Amino acid sequence: AFLNWITETNQYPDILHCHDHHTGLIPFMAQNCYNYQHLKATPTVLTIHNGQYQGWFGADKLHYIPDFDHYKMGFLEWNGIINPLASAIKCAWKITTVSPSYLDEISDNANGLENLLRFERPKSIGILNGIDTDVWNPKTDEMLAKNYNLKDFKKGKSDNKKFICEQFNLDINKPLFTFIGRLVGEKGADLLPEICSLALNNNPQEINILILGSGDTNVENSLQSLQYFYNGNFNTYIGYNEKLAHNIYAGADFLLMPSRIEPCGLNQMYALRYGTIPIVRRTGGLKDTVLDIGDGGFGICHDNTSVFDVNYSITRAIDLYNDKEKFDTVRNVAMQIDHSWDKIANEYINVYQTLKN
Repeated sequence: AFLNWITETNQYPDILHCHDHHTGLIPFMAQNCYNYQHLKATPTVLTIHNGQYQGWFGADKLHYIPDFDHYKMGFLEWNGIINPLASAIKCAWKITTVSPSYLDEISDNANGLENLLRFERPKSIGILNGIDTDVWNPKTDEMLAKNYNLKDFKKGKSDNKKFICEQFNLDINKPLFTFIGRLVGEKGADLLPEICSLALNNNPQEINILILGSGDTNVENSLQSLQYFYNGNFNTYIGYNEKLAHNIYAGADFLLMPSRIEPCGLNQMYALRYGTIPIVRRTGGLKDTVLDIGDGGFGICHDNTSVFDVNYSITRAIDLYNDKEKFDTVRNVAMQIDHSWDKIANEYINVYQTLKN
């Protein structure tokens, strides 16, 4: 439909920028389908957000693709089936991933496309995603109970923490840990019930945990059952609520991200913007955006998605929280990290200019 619209309206774009398998056939069709020959010399860019999803389909659906020279079938196939993501990797002039580290990782873990990605590595580059710093701005965010900025963040975060703790029956005087996101294996959420149980058993009077998310029913049920065992220290909100998410980012002290796969990740960027310290596994974009406090950074990092690694990071976080001067210094630094699109856009502009030249 997109290529038909371009053709019917006599559009001559400078670049065709495609994202994931959903638009993965566009580079092939622009170069090889007879209907779109005027686009043959138009540079194409593919951005891979998650290489696990590839959009496979059988040859019985090939008639949906406009006429092309069938000697070019090899550009569509991978392992005997039509694979839109593989096709885009082959045909796009340039490939980007949503973080530099994810570009390295998909060469070893891309659901069967590892060899292809290694072969096409010379035309590939990793560029981080950015966030909308107008929407995610604690100074102007209309969803917050209390706005704040870098100068008054201690009071602002305290006021928002009080708002959240009163809402969920938690103790404002304890560090508030949170998880916000999909309760799925990719995010390490299947480990959350055990992570939370161990953390609360090891630190019964020292922490609060609040979970916001939905996904795997077994994980949801396990987390909800913890509310009865740890009433006053643990709570959940099963589902998603945008306003609540903003308030939690503003009120929490630490954000848990024990992800197995995180091509880029945005939650850690939101957290930093609001002065909440991310606790992350070093993978994908988390590795590229969060520097450990032990290295002079503004987050707490570990290498493995395991209950014990995460709980060791939680112990480090409690120690940081109890060192008020250092805790405030780290939060101050975190809020000044720039993950805006203004910064990232220049990297894409460089890609476009290189292709046009």
